Amino acid sequence: MTKAIGFIGLGVMGFPMAGHLSKQNKISVFNRTKTKSEIWSNTYNGKICNSPAELAKVSDVIILCVGNDNDVREIITGDQGLLDNLKTESIIVDHTTTSANLSKELEELLKSKDINYLDAPVSGGEAGAKSGKLSIMVGGNKDSYKLIKTIIKPYTKLIKYMGSSGSGQYTKMVNQICIAGLIQALAEGINFSEKVGLNTKNVLEVVSNGAAQSWQMENRWQTMLNDNYDHGFAVDLMRKDLEIILDEANKNNINIEITKIINEFYKDVQKAGGGRWDTSSLLKRIKN
Repeated sequence: MTKAIGFIGLGVMGFPMAGHLSKQNKISVFNRTKTKSEIWSNTYNGKICNSPAELAKVSDVIILCVGNDNDVREIITGDQGLLDNLKTESIIVDHTTTSANLSKELEELLKSKDINYLDAPVSGGEAGAKSGKLSIMVGGNKDSYKLIKTIIKPYTKLIKYMGSSGSGQYTKMVNQICIAGLIQALAEGINFSEKVGLNTKNVLEVVSNGAAQSWQMENRWQTMLNDNYDHGFAVDLMRKDLEIILDEANKNNINIEITKIINEFYKDVQKAGGGRWDTSSLLKRIKN
């Protein structure tokens, strides 16, 4: 039986993700700024809803892709929210990067109403959302995971079940820890190359074909060399993610000293007016 899909959050990630779904499914969308919904509906096929409550009433699977813990909580439990309007046995798939505690809290709340909640953060950025090649890490009820796996496949390169509620968010934390370290290392490497007078384009061509290769190197070195940061994953969002990680590490007495330092570097970028710059702008901090 075909499931009716609801999608909430048409930002740089959600807009193309919902677009991929619309090609194979009956889909309804909601965005806090209605003009974005109207732009989406002029690009793809789907129904615009005026509130999460309205969307819940016509959807079997609801997918969220919003900003932070507070946004998710408001969409689910706020006025005109999903909570009191969901169909029995519907499934919420939350692609938002949030705290693991929120995932566990919402799973318990929704389970009492026969609703399944999956924390399913994504990795791959705007480029991955547009090309339909996101990596998705899922926590929550395994049977629900099996049901939604095929539905979200149009924008997925890899989807994997990670464990109980919160496991998807914990996995995303690992992802962000690794990305932060890679970007800082890449920024330092580029700066070093330029300072000693090498042709940095040639340097990166060579090292990207060896053990130093990474997604960040492949996809960001050219824009970093061009001092172009008006794209990609915003520093403000990375700071939000790193604060969640630092809080979790503190609660569990986990040593992430390099991540803590890099979080301070991103604070410097924000102070320089770079909150909306791509995370690769750590190079700009080194040079300034």
